[in-house]
Amino acid sequence: MTLLSSKPQAASVPAVDAIPRRRRRHGHGWWHLLMAPVAIIFATPFIQMFLTSLTPASQINTFPPRFFPSELTLEGYAKLFRESDILHWMGNTILVSSVAIVSHLVLCSLAGYGFARLKFPGRTFGFFAIVATIMIPTQLLMVPTYVLFSRIGIIDTLAAAMVPWLASAFGIFLMRQFFLSLPAELEEAAVLDGCSRLQVFWKVVLPLARPALATLAIFTLLGSWNDLVWPLIAINDPSAFTLQLGITNFQGARRTDWSLLMAGNVVSTLPLILFFLFAQKQFIATMTFSGIKG
Repeated sequence: MTLLSSKPQAASVPAVDAIPRRRRRHGHGWWHLLMAPVAIIFATPFIQMFLTSLTPASQINTFPPRFFPSELTLEGYAKLFRESDILHWMGNTILVSSVAIVSHLVLCSLAGYGFARLKFPGRTFGFFAIVATIMIPTQLLMVPTYVLFSRIGIIDTLAAAMVPWLASAFGIFLMRQFFLSLPAELEEAAVLDGCSRLQVFWKVVLPLARPALATLAIFTLLGSWNDLVWPLIAINDPSAFTLQLGITNFQGARRTDWSLLMAGNVVSTLPLILFFLFAQKQFIATMTFSGIKG
């Protein structure tokens, strides 16, 4: 009787487990089928830009236009690196973006943690006052910022492009919302073990905030890397041109050489795509875990 009763139990366990697995795989398959066409639509402009950068000049202006060229060439990239200072512009942009990311991660995380956990007079008013600055149009701040930077003496230098990206109200808001989603019991236990508030922040909170820090780094990189309007106003020295500013001035003199212009756009866009692919898991984890809740 024992042997007969044990056989159905042993056979029923994998049968029950197999049904949810099939359903999960089936659900993921339909989700991928739905999102794949959407991903292709969003990727089409970049694919066309990349193919245009490899298309010979004789085929770019043909009618009807071809999406896939009959032959590929690197002449556009060769002319770009030969006739422009794109490597110098990229070095300036990497420097500006690196300073922006580091300063954002340090300053915005400290400010966000202070507004989330520390109790001091005027905390709520100060936080909402900072968040309210997001609604101020950037164009209204350009003239006073230019006057201030001119008096300081940093116009026509890379510092003029770096200082506006040292911190942001959005970064403070994002980090505060993430810190509020963390359980306070972990910090209280660390305080009971003898840690100071700064040690709790450095050893307990920051390791848990890696997804939020990665998300903030992505947004900061996108903003500082693609910033054009402010450098166009504050920088006139070619040696201090950022990548977007240099390509814009370069395009003004070569409007008809599409393979060269598309090559410059590919060079300026590719680092952002690679960085996002590297940090997309942390980005999704932040959005799903914190939920941007208050």
